Amino acid sequence: MEVKTEVATKESKKEFENLLEEDFKKRDLKEGSIIKAIVSEIGKKHVFVDLKAKSEGIIPIEEFKISKELETLKVGSKIEVYLERIETYKGEIIVSRERARRMGSWKKMEKAFQNQEEVEGVITNKVKGGMVVNVDSCLCFLPGSQIDTKPLRNFDHLMNVPLKFMCVKLDKVRGNIVVSRRAILEKSKNEDLKKILLKIKEGDIVEAQVKAILDWGAFLDVKGADALLHVTDLSYSRVKKTSDLLSIGQTVKVKIIKIDTETKRISCGIKQLHTDPYENLDKKFKVNSIYKGVVTKCVDYGCFIRLKNPKTGELEEGLEGLVHQSELSWGKKTIQPSKVLSPSQEINVKIIEMDAEKKRISLSYKQTLENPWNAFLKNSPVGSILDTKVVNITDFGLFVSLGNTDLVGMIHHKDLSWNETENNLKKFKKNDKLKAKILEFDKEKEKIRLGVRQLEKDPFDYFINKNNGETITATVEEVLKNGIKVSVGQDENSLFTIKKADLAKEIENCRPEVFNKGNKVDCMIVGLEKDKRKVSLSIKELEIENEKIAIKKYGKGGTSSGQILGDILGKAFGKKVSKKKKDKK
Repeated sequence: MEVKTEVATKESKKEFENLLEEDFKKRDLKEGSIIKAIVSEIGKKHVFVDLKAKSEGIIPIEEFKISKELETLKVGSKIEVYLERIETYKGEIIVSRERARRMGSWKKMEKAFQNQEEVEGVITNKVKGGMVVNVDSCLCFLPGSQIDTKPLRNFDHLMNVPLKFMCVKLDKVRGNIVVSRRAILEKSKNEDLKKILLKIKEGDIVEAQVKAILDWGAFLDVKGADALLHVTDLSYSRVKKTSDLLSIGQTVKVKIIKIDTETKRISCGIKQLHTDPYENLDKKFKVNSIYKGVVTKCVDYGCFIRLKNPKTGELEEGLEGLVHQSELSWGKKTIQPSKVLSPSQEINVKIIEMDAEKKRISLSYKQTLENPWNAFLKNSPVGSILDTKVVNITDFGLFVSLGNTDLVGMIHHKDLSWNETENNLKKFKKNDKLKAKILEFDKEKEKIRLGVRQLEKDPFDYFINKNNGETITATVEEVLKNGIKVSVGQDENSLFTIKKADLAKEIENCRPEVFNKGNKVDCMIVGLEKDKRKVSLSIKELEIENEKIAIKKYGKGGTSSGQILGDILGKAFGKKVSKKKKDKK
């Protein structure tokens, strides 16, 4: 009896195992898969779930605490779990709720990425370069540039609150997910902007509120859309600063100038609400006519003048012309404009050019005044000698004031002295007074050329009647390392240079230091170019020439008479030959 019972028990166990295996096959339980389970028991440390298997699955209770699912969890709740192991050495089935949730979330993120759908998540903490976002148990990276449409200094108000995100990158291999909040905001903004653009069109006059003021314009709120108001569209008149006409929060009427459907940008203007002052410009003003105006601004290159209506006498809105620096004064072409005119000053100006298309008016202030050049030329013709004062020094000469007038003339550096040197300009400084002679006057260009050297006698006049090969007597004025400077005639300033190589026939005698100031020396003119005002003097050539003459005069009959070259030259120059030399010979 006992044997039969034992055999029966063994058969029943085998049958149960076979049935269980068949049941497992039917349920298709595989490790690494997600299966449905029912909560059978909730303990202090574990949650037990019924998998309809030979044993219950065990899940650590912490997995339910992370997702705050434990608050709603109860016996009988249906959940999805991840099957890690079908059976351990203890015969237990190991499952995970957290991994199931993550795998489910990953699939959702993949779908959202493919379909470009929005997902909801919570920013949990900050990391280098951005934020960590928890999207249904999936930890995603939110770059700093994708948090908002504009840079934010403080992110605290975005922490731990549900927010919408867009999945922009998903890497299966590395398990990385990158999300963007900025994409959601821009999408929402674009959708709102599309609705707004349907309500307005170019040419509409609408009310707008000033949101921000910049140097080059302002941003306005036009029915919920951002619009740009450029500083050039504020007024037809010149505007120094945008803040002079606008303030933040101010409500203004504007005209929609342009709507760019591609970039969704709106441009608007205020001056377009008024008539363009340049329309019918030729009916109000005429070229070469004189009108009243008020100085609005002085810059380095001239002054801006706002014209007055010739009939009403009122200032024309947005009608400004430029008085160029060259049209401010008859005398000084490069005068500082602020020294001639000042803002708010009322003056007379002459219109010299108008261009309505380019919105340009060229004015002249000096042409409304008497031309001082005419009076000056009448009183001081070419050849007159004037008292001048140095006002500017350049590399090519001096600019000087002409008498008691504001007129300026030029003295070229070649006209400062008959002896042209590099140091001519260095002798002068600003405000130096000097006399000068008017050499030339260009009436059209209003230019006067003066000279200082022309007040003195030209030292080259000494050579007018001279020719090459003539002998002259010069006076040593200065001893140089490479020669000597000499004067000719009675003029001490008529300096000419004799080079070191031309001081003597013999090389050993070519020494400038043997000469002293005041010494009289005979020299020969060896190079005279009257048209180029060039002359070359040489003592050496004179000695050679005298030697030739002496030999020719005293050396006839050869050397048979016992005469030598020294004797011939001695006679020629009135010298006696010593007895010692005769004895030697």
